[in-house]
Amino acid sequence: MPELPEVETVRRGLNQLTLSQEITGGDVLLQRTIAYPFSVEEFIDKITGNTIATWHRRGKYLLAELSPAPLLPCSPAPSLGVHLRMTGQLLWLTQDEPLHKHTRVRLFFGEKQELRFVDQRTFGQMWYVPGDVAVESIITGLAKLAVDPFSPDFTVEYFADKLKKSRRPIKTGLLDQSVVAGLGNIYADEALFKSGILPTTLCTELQLPKIELLRTAIIEVLSASIAVGGTTFSNFLSVKGVNGNYGGEAWVYNRTGEPCKVCGNVIQRIKLGGRSSHFCSQCQS
Repeated sequence: MPELPEVETVRRGLNQLTLSQEITGGDVLLQRTIAYPFSVEEFIDKITGNTIATWHRRGKYLLAELSPAPLLPCSPAPSLGVHLRMTGQLLWLTQDEPLHKHTRVRLFFGEKQELRFVDQRTFGQMWYVPGDVAVESIITGLAKLAVDPFSPDFTVEYFADKLKKSRRPIKTGLLDQSVVAGLGNIYADEALFKSGILPTTLCTELQLPKIELLRTAIIEVLSASIAVGGTTFSNFLSVKGVNGNYGGEAWVYNRTGEPCKVCGNVIQRIKLGGRSSHFCSQCQS
């Protein structure tokens, strides 16, 4: 599943390629990809004629601020929401590019360009949100998100307060989007390694110095991955169709049986809450 660095990579690519571009039409090839409005015809009708003003990221969600043409004075701007889920890709292509068999939605722009939503597992979603409606009332998952790791509100005190009442393993806690927004399996493993914490450690057992180390490690590993375009272990691609390069730099994730880059100990893998956790038993305690 694309995590914060991958979604941020897509957001930056979209802001480079699609700003001030008018949506001239579209085609929905899989109806359930459109989460709102429920009519595919209404979705296409509503987005057509809008111009992309800017793209934002909230956790793993992408939100395009749209500028209707013409925009009425004082009229609130509508939005286009996207969640890539497990296998979603947003690709900026020419309209004559052969369709991938997992293409779900096509948004058409000028000069025969299109933004194509490709999604093998079909869990990804798109929303059109009218300007006079609160985005969270339509994209309800946004209301459950914690603060972003890059937000000034992601303080040690905030993080400690989120963890202190939970007796879950810390790895499970980090995957909870109401604790930290945007963090997923890859970067939770990487942050726990960098902070020297075993994934099985209970949240309530963490003292403030360790929580501070973990907070710093989360920001560092996310920043490092964004700098190299995210991680591609299976099917993540940037808007331009480029793989992410963080996988080659990973400390523990997907390195089961390989030597630890710090101590040489064998990297282990266990299951926690149905998810794989990779760690070094010597560097983490």
